[in-house]
Amino acid sequence: MSQAAAMGTHVAEPVEYSLTDSLGKLGMWTFLAGDAMGFGALIVGYGALRIYSANWPQPSNVLGVPLTAFMTFVLICSSVTMVKALSAIQYGDQARLRLFLLLTILGGSTFLGLQAYEWTHLIDGKGVGISGNPYGAAQFGTTFFVLTGFHGMHVTGGVIYLLTLFIRSLFGKYSAAHYHPIEIAGLYWHFVDLVWILIFTFVYLL
Repeated sequence: MSQAAAMGTHVAEPVEYSLTDSLGKLGMWTFLAGDAMGFGALIVGYGALRIYSANWPQPSNVLGVPLTAFMTFVLICSSVTMVKALSAIQYGDQARLRLFLLLTILGGSTFLGLQAYEWTHLIDGKGVGISGNPYGAAQFGTTFFVLTGFHGMHVTGGVIYLLTLFIRSLFGKYSAAHYHPIEIAGLYWHFVDLVWILIFTFVYLL
């Protein structure tokens, strides 16, 4: 028996904190910060090439802006369904979690399908390639495919990520007391959506 116990002194038990969820968020924020630098470098490189090019094509003459505007709308809607998925599981609603995760996955998949159609149309229909095009500066195709392709890889990774969460949700892995994996995935998905809005603005509209 310890001396404190013998004297009847109350000794407070040490408080244990779980850092798993906090570390998960920290890890995602760290990844997104590095990723933002990568996207930022590509966008700045695109801007520099465009500014100093004497024959840069007018994007509206080459790119399908209405189609891409719809793609942007789909991706924004998928961010809304991601928010709904998180809200549902915070209230312990398993069915709505699965529904909104599926809608988010559908939104991401639709975006990728439309992007594949856009690329096919540009390459086969308009002759825009990664090393040249009939509209002007060769770097136009290079920067376009690198930027949109890099983002498309992120959307693909996000769809796989969300599909994994959906499968785990079928086994009841998430609850009102354990929703942080959904929240962390939401951070990634919202980042991907935000980056696309920047790409859409700089590459398609300006």
